[in-house]
Amino acid sequence: MIRFKNLVKRFGERTVLRGISLDVRQGEILFILGTSGTGKSVLLKNIVGLLRPDEGEIWIDGQEVSKLTEEQYLPIRKKCGMVFQHPALFDSLTIHENVAFGLRRHFQFSEGEIGAKVKKALALVHLQGIESKRPGQISYGMQKRVSLARTVALEPEILLFDEPTTGLDPITTNAVNQLIQDLSHTLKTTSLVVSHDMQCALSIADRIVVLDQGSIVALGTPTEIKNSPVPLVKDFMAEVHS
Repeated sequence: MIRFKNLVKRFGERTVLRGISLDVRQGEILFILGTSGTGKSVLLKNIVGLLRPDEGEIWIDGQEVSKLTEEQYLPIRKKCGMVFQHPALFDSLTIHENVAFGLRRHFQFSEGEIGAKVKKALALVHLQGIESKRPGQISYGMQKRVSLARTVALEPEILLFDEPTTGLDPITTNAVNQLIQDLSHTLKTTSLVVSHDMQCALSIADRIVVLDQGSIVALGTPTEIKNSPVPLVKDFMAEVHS
């Protein structure tokens, strides 16, 4: 589904990704863990072409995409749905209009079709009946779920989550993580989740990759990661048990 081959990304003299090679399996939930500034979010942005690698290749569905023009990249972006740290909803629009925004922008659906897709997407994130409200009238956790509904309404094949539980209390964090797992299985998407939360990763990931200073230092199932001898992984595990 997604393959990174010797991916290198630099910002000026600073090398953020140092020869990343990784295969992401179709339909899996892959957590990308690491300390701040180690290139986790940069990796996601390279998938959708918001950033381009300085060296190496990215393959999506058998196509090498890193050298595509902006116009050629559009079909790749349509396969991907990205959920950022912050909901980034339009305050002046209703919840219905926020979720419908991408559907109107990228497709030629009738208003009836858009309405049905908005309703279905909100139901998937357990937010029925709030279509007429505005973002300021609902909680931050609900706003996060609306952002998720806006993304899944486009029916992407690949879901990319950039720190989806940042700023949430433990109960809402667990709810969002459960949603990620449920949506991935229901929609049969391939999901990449950038996080610093080992507990969440151990709960819902099929595999976990740990980055340190732009390199992969550990990769495996939750059970394999639990038993990893890598010092950074041990630090993460110590936080889980603390």
